[in-house]
Amino acid sequence: MVDEKQRNASRERRVPPPLDEAGLRDLALHYAARFATTRLKLLRYLARKLKERGWAGDQPASLEALADRLAELGYVNDAAFAAMKSRVMTARGLGHRRVTEQLHAAGVGEADRGEAPDEQVALATALAFARRKRLGPFARERSDDPAARQKALAAMLRAGHAMGVARQILAARSVAEAEALITED
Repeated sequence: MVDEKQRNASRERRVPPPLDEAGLRDLALHYAARFATTRLKLLRYLARKLKERGWAGDQPASLEALADRLAELGYVNDAAFAAMKSRVMTARGLGHRRVTEQLHAAGVGEADRGEAPDEQVALATALAFARRKRLGPFARERSDDPAARQKALAAMLRAGHAMGVARQILAARSVAEAEALITED
């Protein structure tokens, strides 16, 4: 039988000591080494840790300077993060608007986000999404129900595809017709 005192002791959480310059730098390096991140996400993480643990340093914590230093060293690179995130999200079939929203939320500036894809790339991405979600010509059963078409269109729009692109994909009557949209000029 476990003693009541031991049970309470195991429930108590060890409170980590307040942060100092070295501890804050170690946390930042560990975070940057473990996760692909942006400067803003690193700042948010460090601010949260500082709030949780407190500060024991002589001078006020300089999170901006630490984030700048990691960016100078190349440990944090917003442009590389944006390129990687865009590539992954586009491969999943998500549209440019959705990718841009995610990059904005991660703190990537407009200059680092990249350019909007051309129409052929947008169509190919939307086609990949429709195939993965079994929408339009990729559906198991073709339905002329307006509610089903609206539902499929809404899914395409939530995924970040333009209205025109989504309608083109969903209007295709067969897989071959949908795939022919990509090679048309």
